[in-house]
Amino acid sequence: MDTVVIKPAPSAPAPFSAPLRKLYFLRFAFAVAWAALLFATADTLGPLSGTLLVLYPLFDAACAVVDLRSTRATGGAAARLWVNVGLSTLTGIALGVALASGIPAVLRVWGVWAVTAGIAQLAVALVRRRTGGQWPMIVSGAISTLAGTSFFLQAGKDGATLTNLAGYAFLGGVFFLASALRLGSANRND
Repeated sequence: MDTVVIKPAPSAPAPFSAPLRKLYFLRFAFAVAWAALLFATADTLGPLSGTLLVLYPLFDAACAVVDLRSTRATGGAAARLWVNVGLSTLTGIALGVALASGIPAVLRVWGVWAVTAGIAQLAVALVRRRTGGQWPMIVSGAISTLAGTSFFLQAGKDGATLTNLAGYAFLGGVFFLASALRLGSANRND
């Protein structure tokens, strides 16, 4: 009698996870650098802080496009990534307009974006959870929705600052790093 051993298919094929891992490392590096620059300029809305604020969601949109192309995302993940591209692009434009109204307006726009982008990130991560390395993205998406609500509420208080946005970006970067490391671990286990 012959024994047949059936090996389960790998959960995260290297062609999918390798580009995603590189993208997550890039997003970590960008978030850390961006957070440091914004933290240094967070007291006022000047040319540098304004540029940084508009740049962040546009970078997010560009990363979603790279994700779509490099991972050849299909089905639910692709639709959710396209939603993120649209939301982030519109947010970049809205932030450019909000800059003229001051920090509270910026915090409101950022807050709405953090909630919607967090939901989109959570949705993509849930679709991809079987590929490995997505739990940090699930947690990050959930935290982003809570943080966005907090930014929106902070906008109505006296002395609102942009400092918390730097912390938000830094924490998001740490979650991208954790996910990249978990994707690497999933590849070694296959």
